Amino acid sequence: MIRVGINGFGSIGRRFFRIAQKQDVFEIVAINDLTDAATIAHLLKYDSNYGIFNADVRAEGSDLVVNGRAIKVFAQRDPASIPWRDEGVDIVIESTGLFTDANKARAHIEGGGAKKVIISAPASHEDATIVLGVNEKTYDPARHQIISNASCTTNCLAPVAKVLDETFGIENGLMTTVHSYTNDQRLLDLPHSDLRRARAAAMNIIPSSTGAARALHLVLPQLKGKLNGMSLRVPTPVVSIVDLTVNTTKPLSKEAVNEAFKEAAASELRGILEYCDAPLVSSDFKGNPHSSIFDSRETMTMGDHMVKVLAWYDNEWGYANRLADLCQMVAEKGVSA
Repeated sequence: MIRVGINGFGSIGRRFFRIAQKQDVFEIVAINDLTDAATIAHLLKYDSNYGIFNADVRAEGSDLVVNGRAIKVFAQRDPASIPWRDEGVDIVIESTGLFTDANKARAHIEGGGAKKVIISAPASHEDATIVLGVNEKTYDPARHQIISNASCTTNCLAPVAKVLDETFGIENGLMTTVHSYTNDQRLLDLPHSDLRRARAAAMNIIPSSTGAARALHLVLPQLKGKLNGMSLRVPTPVVSIVDLTVNTTKPLSKEAVNEAFKEAAASELRGILEYCDAPLVSSDFKGNPHSSIFDSRETMTMGDHMVKVLAWYDNEWGYANRLADLCQMVAEKGVSA
C-alpha cells in the first residue's frame, strides 16, 4: 500500500485525514506540524464545523494513534528535515500553505526522501495542476512529481466553465466567489498586509482577490485571458458560492443551460458536479463532497448569448475530497522515483 505523509495538519490536513480513512489505496503514516501529538489528536477528534470524528483518537508519546494504529508525528520547520524516508513515505500532502512554490516543496523529495508531492493550493513552478473531472488525463506519472490540486474555488469553477464552454462556447466572463472566512483573515481588527483582511472576519463583508478565474487556463487552456474575478469574504465559517457570468459564442436559453448541467452531473462529471433544484441555503451544503453544486433555480439569461449561473461548494470538505481522490489517482498510477 502507498504510504502518505501530511505536512501541515490544519483544516485541510485534518479533513483529508478523515476522508482518507474510507479508502484502501493509501495509508497515512506520518504527520508534520509545529505542535505536539496531544494537540493534533484533540483537533482531529473535535471539530467545530464537522463534529466529533467517529474514531478512537489519542496521543501516545509523540505518536498519534487512530483506531489502534500509530502514526508518527514530527515538528520540523524545514521540509528537507522531515524524516519521510525513515517512514517509507511515497507521497507528501503539502498543506501548510507555506510551500506552494514547487522549488521549496521539492525539499520533501530531495531532502526528505518522498517520491511525489501534492500541494493543496495553487502553486508556482509545479509540474502539473490537476482539477479532477477537468484535466486529470494530462497527468503523467513519469514527468509530474510536484502536483497542485489548485484551489477550492478553481475546483468549483472549472467544471462549471467546462460545461458552459463545451456546450455554448465562452467568449469572456467575470466571476465572484462569495467565500466563507479563512485562517488568513483576522478574528478582530488587527494588522494585516491586506488592510481589508485586517478587519474582523465575523463582522464584515470583505472584498478580496482570487486567482481562481485567471488560473483556469492551467486546466482549461482554451480559456486563457477570457475570465477574471474577485472574492467577497463573508461571515460564515464554511461553504461558499461561485457566481459566474459569461458571454457565449452560441445561442442559449435558461432551459438549455440547466439541461446541459443536469446531463453533465449524471454522466461525465458524476461525483464532481451535482445538480440541485431545491431551494437550499449555504448550511445545507456543509459536508457535501462534490466540487460544484449547480443551483438550477438561479440561472439567469440576458438575450441569447449571456448567462449567469451559481454553484455552491464546501470549500473545505469538497476540496479535501478532491485532494484524497487526487492522492488515490497518483498512488494507483505508481510513484517510482
